[in-house]
Amino acid sequence: MDLLDHALRGGASGPTRARASGSAVVMAGAAGALGSAVLELLLAQRRFAPVRVLVAQGFHATVQGLEPVVVDALDGAPDDGSRRTAGAPIASPVLADTALVVFDRERHANGREAAFFRPTPEQLPAMARWLQRRGVRHLIVVLPHQAALLPQALKVGLANLDEQAVSAMGFEHVVIVRSAEPPEERLTSRGLQRVADMVLAQLRFMTPQQQQPVRARKVAALAAALAHQLRGSGPGTRVLPPEVVWHAAQLREPHGLVQAWLAGEALPAIGIKVPRM
Repeated sequence: MDLLDHALRGGASGPTRARASGSAVVMAGAAGALGSAVLELLLAQRRFAPVRVLVAQGFHATVQGLEPVVVDALDGAPDDGSRRTAGAPIASPVLADTALVVFDRERHANGREAAFFRPTPEQLPAMARWLQRRGVRHLIVVLPHQAALLPQALKVGLANLDEQAVSAMGFEHVVIVRSAEPPEERLTSRGLQRVADMVLAQLRFMTPQQQQPVRARKVAALAAALAHQLRGSGPGTRVLPPEVVWHAAQLREPHGLVQAWLAGEALPAIGIKVPRM
């Protein structure tokens, strides 16, 4: 049983572990393969205390350091159980200064994920404003995309008006991580639509190796390293392209790469074996 299963099942907690010494972090989008991997790493590495996760329904967390925060709507305050005086203004509680927002494909293999709040890409500006009102100054957005369908200029820059709006909100740091994802399988298409799907599917074979999807665990390690090192870097908005995500996946651990990338230095070299002819 992994950490999230243990937390959401409400079972008896295991041996007490030393509490992490560090600031809090808040995460949105803990459902899905990538989101759950990011949350598990944040808990396991214990660089943040506590790790607050946005949920759609309350549950009793049994994993030490995990604090669920119920969100009814992005325009409302989280339900923290406190009593409010009638007619008094609602003050948004400070959750953390660092936040990760992970947009991930929905999966149906595990019913536990219904507990987590799942933002959609269209909610990115509202999600960013919601977090900013609650003390977030360092924002990391993990936004998977199909590499073959995104122009090169947009892989290293802001892709749409929503991303531009977030970059103009006044965060000290904004990092958008573009992690390539495999194309979605379409098994129900027929006729000309099936022909079109087959043609588009061939684009995956034409995608350079450095833009190919990597394992969720590797992307999660990169996101966790960014959350740990971002506050010590120069302010601004950065876009981490799929080539750098792939580069990080070839390393044993991504902290050296993240440090170099944030400082604008050369990335660590990787050794790739060339197959013999």
